[in-house]
Amino acid sequence: FILADANAPVILTDTSLRRQLPPIAATIVDIDQLGEIPNDSSALQLPALVPEQAAYIIYTSGSTGTPKGCIIPHQQAVRLFDATDPWFHFSPEDVWTLFHSHAFDFSVWEIWGALLFGGRLVIVPHATSRDPEAFLALLRQENVTVLNQTPSAFQQLSAADALAPADARPLGLRIVIFGGEALDLSSLRGWWERHDDESPQLVNMYGITETTVHVTYRPLSRRDLSGAPGSVIGQAIPDLRLYLLDPSGAPVPIGVTGEIHVGGAGVARGYLRRPELTAERFVADPFATDSNARLYKSGDLARWLPDGDLEYLGRSDHQIQVRGFRIELGEIESALMAHPAIGGAVVVARSKSAEDLRLHAYFTVSAGEEIPSAAALREHLAARLPSYMIPAAFLSLEKLPLTANGKIDRDALPTLETATADPASATVDAKFEDELEATIARLWAEALGVDQVGRHDNFFDLGGHSLLIVQVHKRLRALLETDFNVTLLFKHASVSALASALRNLSADATAEEPTIDAARARADRQKTARQNRRRGGPRS
Repeated sequence: FILADANAPVILTDTSLRRQLPPIAATIVDIDQLGEIPNDSSALQLPALVPEQAAYIIYTSGSTGTPKGCIIPHQQAVRLFDATDPWFHFSPEDVWTLFHSHAFDFSVWEIWGALLFGGRLVIVPHATSRDPEAFLALLRQENVTVLNQTPSAFQQLSAADALAPADARPLGLRIVIFGGEALDLSSLRGWWERHDDESPQLVNMYGITETTVHVTYRPLSRRDLSGAPGSVIGQAIPDLRLYLLDPSGAPVPIGVTGEIHVGGAGVARGYLRRPELTAERFVADPFATDSNARLYKSGDLARWLPDGDLEYLGRSDHQIQVRGFRIELGEIESALMAHPAIGGAVVVARSKSAEDLRLHAYFTVSAGEEIPSAAALREHLAARLPSYMIPAAFLSLEKLPLTANGKIDRDALPTLETATADPASATVDAKFEDELEATIARLWAEALGVDQVGRHDNFFDLGGHSLLIVQVHKRLRALLETDFNVTLLFKHASVSALASALRNLSADATAEEPTIDAARARADRQKTARQNRRRGGPRS
């Protein structure tokens, strides 16, 4: 879809990936066949560029079911680093990580933040990005100085840091920059118990794809734990204009909720070949002297604090963020409606905690159709949507609740406390082959918040995601007293498959498999030892 919608004229690939490309009218450049790149750049016959031309297009979810491509010119990307340089002072000595997907605009900041200042960019392998202990080791090994993280990912990294040996090599971090989702300041308490305020400096930045990665800046300190409210995002980058407006377009006073509108040098050109949507979200700026100035209507809510900072309050519509990815719930609903048996559908986001947001789908079936199973609906959605947009639970209703105005009454939808609210969400099979399978199933059930898990159930089909699987990995290693990579859990996503993989790790581990009681005692001893280390007490 992206290649066709963007009408990409050239595709850069290699021999191993070329066969995965769909049929498309584009020039295919196989880098394996290029040979040596000439030193004389004129020999490449590159076209001349001007600052107003597009540097990249990033696609975000669309409420109509069609993703929309946001066009960012070169000058918008370059000025981001000029405008923020007085704060960060990036230099050739800095080492950055490319941690995030290139489909997430945080990667624009990571890639060009390193290269524009002559720094070094460390590409983080996908498996390492999902293993906090391995990532922490990479940060030490490469002496990374600039780290960019979503709050959810940093919480996992902080937990790994808390377990590090007292004599571990110190981190070289100079700055940690948060973005992509709301930051709960209380989640940083453990980090500040082990690190001071300036080594590294923690910074919260709010941003939007349509306004070129970052919009605001707020340095953080442990004083914020007692003095600041929820997700404080600070003040606008100097070359941007930021307004909080009420539904009539008037600025709101201090303490009153308003919608964030952003103007200035970072505002994107618009959406690719979507003029109506562009006109809806990129509006005239009534406060600017330039008649051509525009504001981007973000749909995000915030309020001004007395000290001039902004506090982020969430969305005004049905757009959400799941682990950094922007999602329009309407796109998932549209994909569900494409199933021949579905008569109506609504998707909501439920959260047991700030780090565990899950999607729940409610649906009705058309007359004469059988109720499709959760497995069938997941398979249907998997052909149309990325994995992070597939709901954790499905519930069939006789009819969807409506408000007095005839709109879907989301507040009246029944609460799905667990992923097994739909019996088809889990194929419960309590007959485990051995104690290892029973242990894995128990840990999965606790992490997923479900009553029971069967030996053939898939962790991700029950609502699991990469952050949860890191927690399971940590607990399972402690219980089994066995060291293994978190990638094992991604490759073997059912209880029986994971148990089989663990049995095959080594003959010794199979022969000396600990009892659950012994494993629990071992875990308690390790916990006590960690607490003693943090307090400076004796090590056991």
